[in-house]
Amino acid sequence: MTGFNYEKDADGIVTITMDMDGPVNSMSDAFLPLLSETADKLEAEEGLTGVVLTSAKKTFFAGGDLNMLCQVTEDSAEEFFHGVEATKATMRRIEKLPVPVAAAINGAALGGGLELALACNHRVAWDDKSVQLGFPEVTLGLLPGGGGVVKAIYLMGLMASNEYILEGKRVAPAKAQASGLIDATVATLDELLPAAKAWVKAHKDDEAASTQPWDTKGYKIPGGGVNHPAVAQMLPAAAAMLQQKTRGLLPAPAKILDIAVAALRVDFETAMRIESRGLTYLACTPVAKNMINTFFFQMNQISGGASRPKDVEPQKTRKVGILGAGMMGQGIAYVSAMAGIEVILKDISQEAADKGKAYSEKLLAKRVSKGRMTEEKAQGILALIKPTAANEDLQDCDLIIEAVFENIKLKHKITQELEGYLAEGGVWGSNTSTLPITQLSEASRDASNFIGVHFFSPVDKMPLVEIIMGENTGDVALAKAFDYALQIRKTPIVVNDSLGFFTSRTFGTFIDEGVRLLSEGMHPVKVDNLGKAIGMPVGPLAVYDEVSLELSRKAQETWEEMGIDTSARDGTVARDVVNTMIGEHGRGGRHHGGGFYEYAEDGTKAIWPPLLDIYYKSEVNIPVDDAKDRLLFRQVIEALRCLEEGVLRTVADGNIGSIMGIGAPAWTGGLLQFVNTYGLARFSSRCDELAAVYGERFKAPKIVADKIASGETFN
Repeated sequence: MTGFNYEKDADGIVTITMDMDGPVNSMSDAFLPLLSETADKLEAEEGLTGVVLTSAKKTFFAGGDLNMLCQVTEDSAEEFFHGVEATKATMRRIEKLPVPVAAAINGAALGGGLELALACNHRVAWDDKSVQLGFPEVTLGLLPGGGGVVKAIYLMGLMASNEYILEGKRVAPAKAQASGLIDATVATLDELLPAAKAWVKAHKDDEAASTQPWDTKGYKIPGGGVNHPAVAQMLPAAAAMLQQKTRGLLPAPAKILDIAVAALRVDFETAMRIESRGLTYLACTPVAKNMINTFFFQMNQISGGASRPKDVEPQKTRKVGILGAGMMGQGIAYVSAMAGIEVILKDISQEAADKGKAYSEKLLAKRVSKGRMTEEKAQGILALIKPTAANEDLQDCDLIIEAVFENIKLKHKITQELEGYLAEGGVWGSNTSTLPITQLSEASRDASNFIGVHFFSPVDKMPLVEIIMGENTGDVALAKAFDYALQIRKTPIVVNDSLGFFTSRTFGTFIDEGVRLLSEGMHPVKVDNLGKAIGMPVGPLAVYDEVSLELSRKAQETWEEMGIDTSARDGTVARDVVNTMIGEHGRGGRHHGGGFYEYAEDGTKAIWPPLLDIYYKSEVNIPVDDAKDRLLFRQVIEALRCLEEGVLRTVADGNIGSIMGIGAPAWTGGLLQFVNTYGLARFSSRCDELAAVYGERFKAPKIVADKIASGETFN
């Protein structure tokens, strides 16, 4: 049988080895006919004593066809629903066979792959780091619609299943076994198939072993049903927490919770049908299409090296020098050492360098205390970091990353003094967040080996690295920076040179528009609440306090020193507010004694009371929808300008960069993808409406009209 290899042994056990066309087994158009044909053959098989389902691929089963899911519309929803039901019905035929069925899980079983394994009575997995199990659908705006939600509830109960179906957690086999998702593990791949067959053979006459829990008479769901006191008490709180977490912008978690509760109230078959309806609904939403496009297709594009020069051999970093042991430098040192790279952490004094290394020591100690790392391994990582004030310790670094204050004169001075310590062919990187790489590279002996490597704070948690190409940066430097980002387990995007590049430039518009709303008289609490209402992690005023008004003022001074005038692009409103806050009131931001907010010792914060006297006008009534669109559209428009001007090299870099770097709302799928599902013509029209009332900064860039004229979208 092409795709599903069928082999019966002398004990009457049939082994089905999935080996579908293509790199992985998946729920493609070929899957249902193959599964149905297999069910026919098994039901007709004489002398059948059991079944083992396994895979010939490195992945057990990859799950649903996301290309197909992206094509589902309201017009095709009924057909899609019946297709989901047909797939479930065929999997039910497998699990209702009168003999025990075991899954031998040799690779990742995520989403549909785990659902297929759950159609078996017994699940044994190879206990290897390459094997992950879970239901990641919620991270793509979907739900596990092949029985995943309902069966997880039946196996684990409502509360224990939350981290899998509501959070999309992926786990190793040992954790999956402890939770009840699988039944056993083996240490080596060679043991896997024999272990599955041994279980089948031992249970060939055991009717209970060949009956699924949900088909067992009198079976009770762990943790109790919907009327159990603990469950009844938890449900209202769970709904409220979910609303608080998603702000009503992500429909998938809410739909999953609805189905999970239904599974506690109705019979199994009805719950399965409700689940199919839920998946159908979500597949039609713009949110799912946005998230699938960006978090799967475009993320794979970036991770696969689409932005990396193809003809440059791998550039592994062996020894990295980091200049500046402050907040950014110490974080870069930590992630580099965690990746096994030798680190020279240099500052102007040994004391400052030692303090920078202490940051890694603190993070590693925390890992050890939580049992996530041995003391021996932690000490080995720490030993890779050498704090120093001596220039000569940088000798033979194949990558040096400068992470000092945003001052071009200082950066030029450091480049001229220390670039000579690079190994032959080494690359110099600047962790600048705004300063043009082309101008920074003027101090370099070889601008082709000078590149921007922009990290985000805190470095150990933020997943993105923005790589910036100067006008003279060469392919080897790009390959080096790209490979280094992957080496330290970060996602790299590649952009061209510009003041603020892509992330800082785009994020600045969010802050700028928040400050404009404040200056127009809107209550500062409302300004920040509306920022969070569109899905940003925090409001624009709160985040401005964190990044520092004082830093903004100094950056402006640096730009003026460089002869860069930003007033034409951004206007002077934010600059005037900063001058008022700092010049007249000494409010430079959280780390400068407070800014828009004042901060208590217990970590709480409240609006600085005089702020209301300075800006708030109770008579001002800016429509909420206008304010929300202003905060979102400013960012989208700036991202479009970056694409139009060639700062963004690909749409994928823009979408991934906006979400991972500046916290753009996940429901948008990224600032450029948002325009696709909002509708380009509708977007252009809304921009015109906002521009007519609030100013020319809301005019849609020409690239939008060009795409409308050509019938294209931003892909």
